[in-house]
Amino acid sequence: MGLTNKSTGISLLQSELKIERITPDDKVVALSGNPNVGKSTVFNSLTGLNQHTGNWPGKTVTNAQGRYKYKDKNFILVDIPGTYSLMANSAEEEIARDFVCFGNPDAVVVVTDATCLERNLNLVLQTLEITERVVVCVNLIDEAQRKKIRINCDKLSEILGVPVVATAARIKKGLNELMDAVYEVSGGRIPLKPIKITYDDEIEYAVALIQPKIQQLTEGRINPRWVALRLLDGDKTLLNSINRYLGFDLMSDNELAELLNKAKEYLAGKGVTTDVFRDRIVTRLIKIAEEISSMTVTFANRQYDRFDRKIDRILTSKVFGFPVMLALLAVVFWITIEGASLPSGLLADFLFGIEEKLSSLFITRRWPAWLHDILVLGMFRTLAWVVSVMLPPMAIFFPLFTLLEDLGYLPRVAFNLDNFFKKACAHGKQALTMCMGFGCNAAGVVGCRIIDSPRERLIAILTNNFVPCNGRFPTLIAMSVIFIGGVVSENFKSLISTLAVTAVVILGILMTLLVSKILSKTVLKGFPSSFTLELPPYRKPQVGRILIRSVFDRTLFVLGRAVAIAAPAGIVIWLMANIKINDASLLTHAANFLDPFGKMLGMDGYILMAFILGLPANEIVIPIIVMSYLSAGAMLEPSSLEDLKNLLVSNGWTWVTGLCVMLFSLMHFPCGTTLWTIKKEAGSVKWALAAFAIPTLAGFVICFIVANGARLLGLV
Repeated sequence: MGLTNKSTGISLLQSELKIERITPDDKVVALSGNPNVGKSTVFNSLTGLNQHTGNWPGKTVTNAQGRYKYKDKNFILVDIPGTYSLMANSAEEEIARDFVCFGNPDAVVVVTDATCLERNLNLVLQTLEITERVVVCVNLIDEAQRKKIRINCDKLSEILGVPVVATAARIKKGLNELMDAVYEVSGGRIPLKPIKITYDDEIEYAVALIQPKIQQLTEGRINPRWVALRLLDGDKTLLNSINRYLGFDLMSDNELAELLNKAKEYLAGKGVTTDVFRDRIVTRLIKIAEEISSMTVTFANRQYDRFDRKIDRILTSKVFGFPVMLALLAVVFWITIEGASLPSGLLADFLFGIEEKLSSLFITRRWPAWLHDILVLGMFRTLAWVVSVMLPPMAIFFPLFTLLEDLGYLPRVAFNLDNFFKKACAHGKQALTMCMGFGCNAAGVVGCRIIDSPRERLIAILTNNFVPCNGRFPTLIAMSVIFIGGVVSENFKSLISTLAVTAVVILGILMTLLVSKILSKTVLKGFPSSFTLELPPYRKPQVGRILIRSVFDRTLFVLGRAVAIAAPAGIVIWLMANIKINDASLLTHAANFLDPFGKMLGMDGYILMAFILGLPANEIVIPIIVMSYLSAGAMLEPSSLEDLKNLLVSNGWTWVTGLCVMLFSLMHFPCGTTLWTIKKEAGSVKWALAAFAIPTLAGFVICFIVANGARLLGLV
């Protein structure tokens, strides 16, 4: 992206980060903080439902904005992504840094965790180096009190030179006092004297060489001392952001370039290389944070986290970590599958009741029959299947998943799997995005934003489809019950069926690791990056917050995309089943064409066509197969598994067919919603096509081996 001319006075970066104010007097407040400090809880508690989300222009990173009226002012609160530092690498952390540095908020609220304040003070100090309009929110003060940690907020405020307010956002304690401080700071009503951070004599001398020239060039638009430190540090991404903010290339000034070279030569002569420079900066900030913490925080019991550590010895141990993880995952699956059955049926009855009323309306108004069939039997019926099958499992799975997240368990999952992903040259956080894929692969792809490295983020995106989403579980369960559990006695049928589904899930995890390794050694070469994995304290979950986040941010978001794709696909399915050439439908012609290839894979042409037409949503694969075998003009669903078994067996299915359908359901192209999401997140159609091809090719290979191996061994 090019830079605007300095004379325009408006930088591209500033226009990207600008938050629209309804009135000129609106105050923009940035909510900053480390991950897991309750920043979003502060945001939700203040704004309630008066909020919305969107994307930063040109970015895939979402931002949450909410409005809050306090006294005589309207405040726009911006919940920026959590970050440990303002010297960032990931897309989220770059946005957080750039908004604090260049978005010109009227105030920055840095939310900290009262139970580990010393660590959080690093971000506070970095923020104070940029702007003095800071309010420090010491959140989770109730947890600190429970652990007998006392914080002298008055003393902390005196040292930092900015307001410090203790809050417990979960119970809305201290939020009025927080907004009082924001009101005063954003309006310039109180004097601020932020702490002055000084470094080694060598660094201070180098800063003094270039700071006056920077001040002259930037004309007070940005803190010249902070810019001097960043120039000496040499962080190219941050320097690019500074240039975009200013609207011109700072280093194009020859005098500044000469001074910077002189400063770097001086530092090099003192043995201060770029790495040493950065280490000294970080070390100094950590030392100051330690000193401030020692003066303001007291512990009645230094072993306050003993209970958490005892639990972690079990949940993250080499002996019990994996069994507990698999058991919890199995429980979540079981609750999702069992719990979704009844509401899915009720929702289907409701939606197909609407279908009957729509049909009556067409008949009453005497509208054309072809129009009725396309819109009602084609588009609406497809939508009804997608919604009735997808919504209940997602409405159960996502709250359960969010519950584990809120409890603090998901970081432990990443810890347990980190070594496996590292061996696959992938990122440990991919374990979290993989878990999200069990609910919905589109949501798992969106979740890949938490991975800092672009290369490893792309690997996670391309392999997320190897774990089955809730849309594929109905097919997996039906096939396992009919063709795998059906080969044993009734007493063991349920057990064998459950083991078969579990085995398929484990195969999906192994394929995720294998393909990640292959991608890392070929088209996406590189070494696994290191990352700081914080194990947050176990916390009492907030039911209301869990429901809001899981239903609105995940379930409805994913369902909305699914509906947008399923509607036109329903029309295509109906046309394929009803347009005939030589007394055979287009669907039949296509199935006959694919039949030889399908037989090679242990299936048939109708099954492959069902997967192809099931692109909008995996849930409609079985209904399309039934429709095809019955030569019906619209999707149908059998009334029981026994009816489905009889229909499939009469059309030549064996246990090998059922197994190959299970394997291909696990490993084939992502649904349309996920492909759309991959294109959005990866920013390229190329990677969406790669995500389509990789699992499909794997499915072809595995099914071919299984089907022909069974034939060679005489098992069919």
